[in-house]
Parts: sequence; structure tokens; C-alpha cells
Amino acid sequence: MTGTRALSRAIAAGLVAVALAGCGEREARDGIFGNNAPLETFTAEQIFERGEFELTRNRAEDAAFYFSEVERLYPYSEWAERALVMQAYAWHQDKSYEEARAAAQRYLDFYPAQEDAPYAQYLLALSYYDQIEDVGRDQGVTFQALQALRQVIERYPDSDYARSAILKFDLAFDHLAGKEMEVGRFYLKRDNFAAAINRFRVVVEDFQTSSHTPEALHRLVESYLSLGLTDEAQTAGAILGYNYQGSEWYEDTYALLTGRGLELRPRGDNWLSAIYRQVIRGEWL
Repeated sequence: MTGTRALSRAIAAGLVAVALAGCGEREARDGIFGNNAPLETFTAEQIFERGEFELTRNRAEDAAFYFSEVERLYPYSEWAERALVMQAYAWHQDKSYEEARAAAQRYLDFYPAQEDAPYAQYLLALSYYDQIEDVGRDQGVTFQALQALRQVIERYPDSDYARSAILKFDLAFDHLAGKEMEVGRFYLKRDNFAAAINRFRVVVEDFQTSSHTPEALHRLVESYLSLGLTDEAQTAGAILGYNYQGSEWYEDTYALLTGRGLELRPRGDNWLSAIYRQVIRGEWL
């Protein structure tokens, strides 16, 4: 039973859990199911089902507690394996991302070849991905999300989670490019053209498949023209025209260069010229 399929049993399990829990609203976590009996007197399956029941009541923290008790009380049982991946899921639902990562990693350490391993790896990746903040903040967690998502894609390419991981990887990748663009624009507005160029160059060289590349090329044209470096500006325009002629950034670049009597074609021997040659050889991506 995989982590996702385990949730489908929650409704049926809830009937059992209600009987165990009695009519009380929220029992104290001292190992009781409403009748003062310690958890040790219940089977692994009963405790597991109580965890599922808590999920149906949107009490993810309580659910994680019961799943962890299955792992603690019955560490060598089949239910312990199931409870560990469900514990990761419950902690993630609770937005307790460090705890979710810890549980998911334990599952991968103990059961690397089991059916739920792809799901555990995906949960681990999600625990980073769901922490990605707005583009204006530190992006260290985005790098961690990319690394974890790559593990899902590379280790489990045929799993149900690989496609979702690919989509999230692309979004996180775009997010990092967006951070570089934001910093580059900051420098550009303050006429710090050299610093701006360094940021836009990162996007063109390291994030060329992101949605920010056309703007990065246009900003390079602006920056190089401001410094009087027309060869670099024309070459950046040529790359933009070759790859993104239908974009609004191409139109702005065309107007900017031709307005100064310049063409959109490679000039000189610089890092952009090398990229242009790669484009012509079909090695852009």
C-alpha cells in the first residue's frame, strides 16, 4: 500500500478509530483512545488507523504522532514501514517541513527499494519546494529543492511522481533565474552596468531554458550600449533575434539598436559571440 493509497483507507478506518476514541473531542496524548488504555495495548494496525482518522479531521500533527508511535512500538512490522511514509506525509500537511524531511529520509535509508520509495523521495523534495519564498528573498532553499527534485526524476523516472517533479523543477529553475533578473535590474536602474551585466550573463549562460532569457538578452543590450560596447550589444541582439524573434523583448531590442544605426548581428570575439556560434550549430540547449 503506497502512501497515497493509504489515504484512501482513511474513511473506513475512521469508523474503527471512532469506536476506539469514544465521543471525546481531543484526547490527551498520553497513549489513550478515549478509555485510558495505553497505546501499547493496541495493535500496530489500530494505531495506524487512528493516524489515518486524524488526517480526515485535518489534525495532521496528531496523525504524525500516531504514525510515529507505530514506528516506535512495532519497529520491525509491516505497519512500521507504512507508518513511516505516512508520518512524512502528515508532517508535510502540518507544514512541519524539517520533520517531514527527516521522516522521508529515514524511509529512504531503511527501505530504499520498497514501493513507496519514490513517494518518500517526492515528499522530501516537496518539503523544500513548498518553502520557496518570493523571488526577493534568499534562494538557498530553491537550490535544495532542485537537488531533491532531480533525485526523483533521475532515480524514479517511471514513477507517478517524476512528471510532477519535472514540472516543479522547471518552476524552481525559473524562480532562480528570476532572482538573478531582479538583482540585475536593481543594478541597471542605478547605472551599475558592470554588476548588472554579470547577473544577466548568469541567466543567459546558466538558465538559458528559463522564461527570463529573452529579457536578460535585452537588458544586456541596454547595459552594453550604456557602456559604449556596441559589439557585445549587437551580438546579444543577434542571439535574441535568432531564438526569440516573436517576443516583445526582440521588438524593443530591434528598435533600440536600429535607432542607433546598429544591426542585430554578431560582432567581435566575446562570450556572447561564443554563445552565438553555439546557437548556429544547434547547441543552444
